[in-house]
Amino acid sequence: MRTLAFDGRTGAAGDMICAALIAAGADAAALDPVEERLPVRYEVGETTRNGIRATTVDVFLEEERDDTDVHGHDHDHDHAHDDHDHAHDDHDHAHDDHDHAHDDHDHGHTHAEGAGVHRTYPEVVDVVGSMDLPTAVETTALDAFELLGRAEASTHGTDLEDTAFHEVGADDAVADVVGAALLLDDLDVDRVVTTPLAAGGGGVEMSHGVYPIPAPAVVGIAERAGLTLVGGPIDRELLTPTGAAILGAVAEGVDALPELRVDGAGYGAGDATFDRHPNVIRAVVGEGGGGGDGEEEETPVGEHGSEGLVHDEIAVLETNLDDAAPEVLGGLQESLAEAGARDVTIVPTTMKKSRPGHLVKVVCKPADAAAVAERLARETGTLGVRQGGASHRWIAERSFETATLRIDGTDHEVAVKVASTADGEVYDVSAEYDEAAVVAAETGVPVRDVLQRAEARIRDELADLDTDADAGE
Repeated sequence: MRTLAFDGRTGAAGDMICAALIAAGADAAALDPVEERLPVRYEVGETTRNGIRATTVDVFLEEERDDTDVHGHDHDHDHAHDDHDHAHDDHDHAHDDHDHAHDDHDHGHTHAEGAGVHRTYPEVVDVVGSMDLPTAVETTALDAFELLGRAEASTHGTDLEDTAFHEVGADDAVADVVGAALLLDDLDVDRVVTTPLAAGGGGVEMSHGVYPIPAPAVVGIAERAGLTLVGGPIDRELLTPTGAAILGAVAEGVDALPELRVDGAGYGAGDATFDRHPNVIRAVVGEGGGGGDGEEEETPVGEHGSEGLVHDEIAVLETNLDDAAPEVLGGLQESLAEAGARDVTIVPTTMKKSRPGHLVKVVCKPADAAAVAERLARETGTLGVRQGGASHRWIAERSFETATLRIDGTDHEVAVKVASTADGEVYDVSAEYDEAAVVAAETGVPVRDVLQRAEARIRDELADLDTDADAGE
């Protein structure tokens, strides 16, 4: 198995990742489709960081393109980046979505960092979709931007479709993300991993004030992608949202570099020079590193495994239940196994408001995760299924309906939560306990009866709606 491992102990940014991929063996000509479709050009060069020879990638606006090099792939040019301190903490945090704002170079060009049009998330999706990229490349780029968009939306309390990218929506950031996807595709690896990523330390100035490093967007991306962050080793911002989003979209977090027979390696440089820490990210390519293609792979002792264990790619799903009947829990083993579960564990726990509940954990193959998650939701009525170490979860479409119950001549209202699939099929109706408890206290009717009557009322109303819809077709 061919594995690419990133060593992120001094952080990462979009241009550093592109440079590291080229240094590890990717062909810089793979970047040509971006130059053909965006008003930018790449300039590839070399520099030295604390004694380490490293590759650099810069993005410039097309109108400043040199006539001497149509594609801007000048591999032997040294940009003397040690003289440019457009470091990771010199940002324009217009919306928390940023990358490191580069100073202008002495090349007579306009650097594209943060330049050009700024876009909303849907606009970025449209731009990437219009580039006629290979399917795998487009998927990688869109995954990275979705990670970033969802992190921003969560931070600011907005919807994904309304999320505005400022620095990260500009042409240079699109060039970084799509460029990294193209170079990764050119390397043709089976698995990508990254060690814990150094985030840096201190504070950073944003439009809303001074925030501690790592920035909110970086934390949000790490949470969704299962990346591990570590502070330091210096008080500078070392991990940018663009860098985190790229790695989050393509890499699995690991504690240390896996065992590899190395056949390629290189360093991608950032622009600042630090006293004791080389501002580079290392990429290592080789055979080994465990299975990542969905196939079970036996690894004998002394080869690419530990004590002869078999590497098996899995997904771990989990959900919390506070109202599941014992009969439902008892049937989960068989039901989930039919959908692809390899193992099901049910652990008694204590939920909010000190209610007893259960934690259900399911192990399955990654390819079966969506089907198992839906079966788990249908069987239990849960509204969300988490996937550990992943960038997403499967959640129900949900709405609240009001059930009006007439008890002893008085109307009482109880909110009822309705869960449905993406195509509108209702699979669970659940009355809100607190509201049912109020009605029970006022009327003397057992709360269990109030819950059942409220849910039955909404089920009947939904059934009537379906009947009316069928009659109108």
